[in-house]
Amino acid sequence: MSGFFKSVDKIKPIFDITYKVVLFVCKLLLIADIFITTMSVIGRYVPFIPDPAWSEEVVLTCMAYMAVLSAALAIRRGAHIRMTVFDRYLSDGLLLFLDILADVCVLILAVVMIVVGWKYAAGLGAKGTYVSMPWLSRFWMYFPVPVAGVAMVIFEIETLYGHMKKIFLKEGEA
Repeated sequence: MSGFFKSVDKIKPIFDITYKVVLFVCKLLLIADIFITTMSVIGRYVPFIPDPAWSEEVVLTCMAYMAVLSAALAIRRGAHIRMTVFDRYLSDGLLLFLDILADVCVLILAVVMIVVGWKYAAGLGAKGTYVSMPWLSRFWMYFPVPVAGVAMVIFEIETLYGHMKKIFLKEGEA
């Protein structure tokens, strides 16, 4: 059994690369958000700096991407809010079962985000445009939901794999 886990462990770099790419995208979005917001605010008070009409919609779209992508990142780090007040009173086996159950539920949510998010992005989003940018489809406003769903699926698979390793391998085997 340990040979199976050793061979599957070789794909860990894929999880690492996915995490780094999503984190890098979040950083770029944050920089863009700060730059556009700063330019917009300064542009209201300094006459020679433009205050573009599109700034609010672009900032909100960037925030939507950051919100759902950073939630996906939190899955990998185990940084989501969770109730741990009863953990010390539960057996290790029950605690592991509850962690797996929670991760399976989040995995189901991620699949729903992919399916329904894509339906909204390709359907409703593709039909509308931004008010301040009539040439740009609202597809991009709905697109972060399925993208984050894909990232969540990848990180949940890694988390569930870690749980399976705990179940099937003894302490010294890993």
